[in-house]
Amino acid sequence: MPESPMKLDSKSTSDAKHLQAAHEREESNALSHPVISPILEKDAARRTQVLNWLKSNVPEKRLQHILRVEAMSVKLAKHHGLDVEQAAQAGLMHDLAKCFKPQQLLQLAIAEGIAIDAVFASNPHLLHADVGAIVARDEFGVQDEAVLEAIRNHTLGSVGMSHLSCVVFLADSLEPGRGDSLELQALREVCWQNLQQAVWLTSEYTLKYLLESKTLIHPRVLTTRNWAMQAVTQPSKLSSAGRCALNLEESR
Repeated sequence: MPESPMKLDSKSTSDAKHLQAAHEREESNALSHPVISPILEKDAARRTQVLNWLKSNVPEKRLQHILRVEAMSVKLAKHHGLDVEQAAQAGLMHDLAKCFKPQQLLQLAIAEGIAIDAVFASNPHLLHADVGAIVARDEFGVQDEAVLEAIRNHTLGSVGMSHLSCVVFLADSLEPGRGDSLELQALREVCWQNLQQAVWLTSEYTLKYLLESKTLIHPRVLTTRNWAMQAVTQPSKLSSAGRCALNLEESR
């Protein structure tokens, strides 16, 4: 989601999805270099390439966060019967553009044809998810649109986003390094039961913080919350007309 008070490294501005002060845990060597499962071995060369790039472009604390997101994405995908390799790729590459400078983010987004609204213009760092998908495609040759979409949606979410996108969105918000408050623990529990409900509640958690901190809120945060809530509470009413209305709201 938009940027929040949780700082994983000194270069990051607040990461709006993560609404608790971080409590960084000591990570084991296994976490720093998690074992690749057999299903992911065929993509080991790309993973090594991405890891080497990350080591040169993000601070160590950010890298540890990325590895935790990768691990949680894999676990959630496996639990929900999703493609584990796609989840691993999106989790590992979700923050490729996290440490890009504001002007670089704006330039890459504009070149890609991404509309720059007032909130993006005021806080270009919110574009790091959209730009991260561009980097994954152009730097690492990722062509799988499901993976690119999951990278693109991990911060602000999107109306109608796939279960894979929900997985990476939630892993980024709720990985263990984000803290251990009762609220975070409860949100993690929901992840294993219903992905859309977890997106709904995590979005509300974000909105509460943003409202209290008087921070600009990107419209996608609200439309993601509305879509996820309706998908859980009124699935039969989320007709094609309803989806069109939500998409119209998101485009404004």
